[in-house]
Amino acid sequence: MPVFHTKTIESILEPVAQQVSRLVILHEEAEDGNAMPDLSQSVATVKHAVDNLIQIGYETVNTSDDSILKQDMPPALQRVEEAATSLLEASNMLKEDPFFAPARKKLINGSRGILQGTSALLLAFDESEVRKIIAQCRRVLEYIGITEVIESMDDLVTFVKNISPGLTRMTKQVDDREKELTHQVHKDILLRCLEEIKVLTPVLISGIKTYIQLLSSNSPSSADAKNNRDHTCKAVGVEIEEIIRVLQLTSAGEDDIEADDAAILKNVLNEMEQRQQEAHDWLRDTQSLPGASGEKALHDMLASALVAAGRCPNPRDAEVIKKTVSDVQSMVNALNELRASGQGDSVQAQALAKGIEEKLADLKSLVLQASSSAEKSGAKQLAHTLKSQIEAALRWLRNPAAFDHGYGEQATRAIIADGRRLAATLPPGKDRDQLLKLCNDAEVCVNQLSDLCHRGMGGTPQAKAVARALAEKLNELSESMTSAVAEKVVEDFLDVGGPLKALTAAATAPLETPHREKIFQEKADQFQGHSCTLVETGKIAAANSGVQTKHSIEAVNKTAKQLADLSPVVVTSAKVVLMNPGQEAAVEHFNLVKQQWADNVEKLKTLMDENTDTQSFMKATEAAILSDTSRIEEAIVTADSQAIVDNAANIARRSNRILQVAQQEVDNSEDPLFQQELKLASDKLKAVVPQMVKNAKSLTLNPRSSQHGQNWRKENDVLVDCVRGIRLAVTPKTHPHPPPLSPYAAQADISQLSLVLDEEHNYENIWKSDDVHDGAPPRPPPPGDSNDLAAPPRPPLPVDPDAEMERVFQQQPQENQPIMLAAHTLHQEVKHWESADNELVTAAKQMALLMAKLSSLVRGEGGSKKELIDTARKVAEQSAVVTKLAKGLAAECTDRRMRTNLLQVCERIPTIGTQLKILCTVKATMLGAQESSKYWFWLVLLLVGVTCDILHKL
Repeated sequence: MPVFHTKTIESILEPVAQQVSRLVILHEEAEDGNAMPDLSQSVATVKHAVDNLIQIGYETVNTSDDSILKQDMPPALQRVEEAATSLLEASNMLKEDPFFAPARKKLINGSRGILQGTSALLLAFDESEVRKIIAQCRRVLEYIGITEVIESMDDLVTFVKNISPGLTRMTKQVDDREKELTHQVHKDILLRCLEEIKVLTPVLISGIKTYIQLLSSNSPSSADAKNNRDHTCKAVGVEIEEIIRVLQLTSAGEDDIEADDAAILKNVLNEMEQRQQEAHDWLRDTQSLPGASGEKALHDMLASALVAAGRCPNPRDAEVIKKTVSDVQSMVNALNELRASGQGDSVQAQALAKGIEEKLADLKSLVLQASSSAEKSGAKQLAHTLKSQIEAALRWLRNPAAFDHGYGEQATRAIIADGRRLAATLPPGKDRDQLLKLCNDAEVCVNQLSDLCHRGMGGTPQAKAVARALAEKLNELSESMTSAVAEKVVEDFLDVGGPLKALTAAATAPLETPHREKIFQEKADQFQGHSCTLVETGKIAAANSGVQTKHSIEAVNKTAKQLADLSPVVVTSAKVVLMNPGQEAAVEHFNLVKQQWADNVEKLKTLMDENTDTQSFMKATEAAILSDTSRIEEAIVTADSQAIVDNAANIARRSNRILQVAQQEVDNSEDPLFQQELKLASDKLKAVVPQMVKNAKSLTLNPRSSQHGQNWRKENDVLVDCVRGIRLAVTPKTHPHPPPLSPYAAQADISQLSLVLDEEHNYENIWKSDDVHDGAPPRPPPPGDSNDLAAPPRPPLPVDPDAEMERVFQQQPQENQPIMLAAHTLHQEVKHWESADNELVTAAKQMALLMAKLSSLVRGEGGSKKELIDTARKVAEQSAVVTKLAKGLAAECTDRRMRTNLLQVCERIPTIGTQLKILCTVKATMLGAQESSKYWFWLVLLLVGVTCDILHKL
């Protein structure tokens, strides 16, 4: 099957597939008794193009020093050449006899050979280009490893001189490759890795410099500097390894889609079966080189097995699969070493190859067992976000009697478990108790409903009553969790930079400072605790926020992990500065690490702001300011100046956080009225904060002064009003429906309309210009002769598209129907939307129907090859309609973030539609042969996922 992971491959294969599809249609028409037209001129053109392609291909092979390309390219060239010759021979035979059946079959076989051979040729060349980039990455990776032996400044100068051009070359090659890829997830990973390497490189060089200077001065801190250097070196290596991994991917993985475990395991098994023969051929050929396409097929099987391990219903099976994969990888490495040294035909190498074959067979059996277990248990992938979990639970509660393999109950219990975990992080008090009570109440309801369903009473009035009660509890629980997350973000991200400033002050304190090292250790512990709090809050928000997507959750978790890994490095770097006063290299390195940590915190804070409900955040901040205000009032009574200072500072910080979030909303919007209202409210708050702080300082100096207290209260009340004004400004405005017209008004409007008969004996509407109260309209004349006014024939009743969809999707598709499963998923999504006056939903419904038809055609359940090709074309056209409509709506969207996300999703649809057309053309050339492909599964599911994303975002 063709692969389409680059724009170049797709652009070359698409016109070839179009020409092949024409030949397929002509062949099918000839089977119905039609004569084949004269194709000699067209085929001669194709033959000429193929000859040029072959000539260029052999020239590439002859000039390349890539031994794997020299091994993989010639068979692909030979296949294309043979296919073109076969095509030419078939054309000549059909010219003599347009009805000759063997010639028609030879024509189709030649067409298929050209399409698949061209794909293999392009893939071989593309893999060669990827190997060049990987080779450059490995050169950089290998050279970075010598940092362990750099112990002088001369060595460092040489290292920087040599590594700089290599890094520049690698960055440019990877950046160019990213622009060529079609899978958005792969593009995003490459860009993120490049950005991370860009940040880490100066930190690494600074760390090496610090280590060299401390080592030369025999400082005890050299060990700490060495650890920092090694940590950064390892971090760079991890990013380069990730680049290498992604560069070798040729298909969309599970990161790009959401699907049931059973469906993914089944398609993983199909993928392993497709790659198995090529892997075995490589193992049995003692002269095969490391890195050849056969070894790549073997590694693809191992990667697929690891995907299966992540979806196993039984954790014990997953561990066995992972261990087997690890064993095979070790054996392959040993085999490659033997073959690279010319010992590929030795007894040891052959025994290793045979052992690997046996392990692969075991691995396939394990995946098959996991797939069977998942299918029997109906295992599904739980939703990633709180919102999607709530949706899954409510789908179950709307019809608890329906069998859904327990997915709805699992989602419900997952929500309850997440609620309890969130409650455990909250301080003792009313909010925590309320959250736990909601969790307990929901658990009682779900236990009752589960028991009723297991007893076959899911459709009884009692079960429906429990389901309604549980749905209410889940909605309350969701709101409570969203509020709790907002409150936690408000508190924990109030002063993200304060502990770092305190750590810096302690590390750079003068030598004569009393208890200098003890103070530093206290500040270091506080900084570590603060970092841990930020990390944990980030993870909690990722798991429980109601507005996030799967990819935003992954971004939060990854940033939180980077922050957790970096925090000890910041402390160690600070300690080096503490123990080596005046060491400029140590200070420089500490500043770089601090900046890296601060950038990660700022990124995490931005992600928190984007993925935390703005209204909940504003409401929680306003409540916190009121709590700070109450504590200041208590401090005034007790004359506690420090408490006044602390709480007034908190009010100022919270106000600044409000202003930051408000500015983000202004920047994100293009609605001038919204921007103006929010800017005005923000300017008022910005002006009052300094006055509140000034009056609080005066109050601190004399807490018992009633005048100072009144001055502070006056400004603080204004501040609270400003905060409330910003909260109201970001709250969506609800517009009440206009009152219905009175019966008299309606009567007056209708009275202006009368029906009269014109000269042609046709009724027409005429609006009267007289006063509407002159009386009733004149009675229309009686009908004339029946022959003159004969009623026209009644048109046929229109087909109700919704009824048609219900008919097509009335049965749940089987797991071995991936296209129908995807169509059914889209159908379930569009059911939630009203299609009247909504072109986008109408187009999505039409796409679901087309994909259902495509499913039956691909499976050979009736229809012709022409219908298969036409249906795939219509799916692609309908997807283009969805894209056009979505882009039109995006152009009118005043929310920049939403518009950007929507346009990014839209960009993926044309590529998927084109690839689907090519796949259907290949399928149409099979002439009854069966060829299962993972691409059907990934492509159609991706298309459905993207369409559903568009509907959700709108």
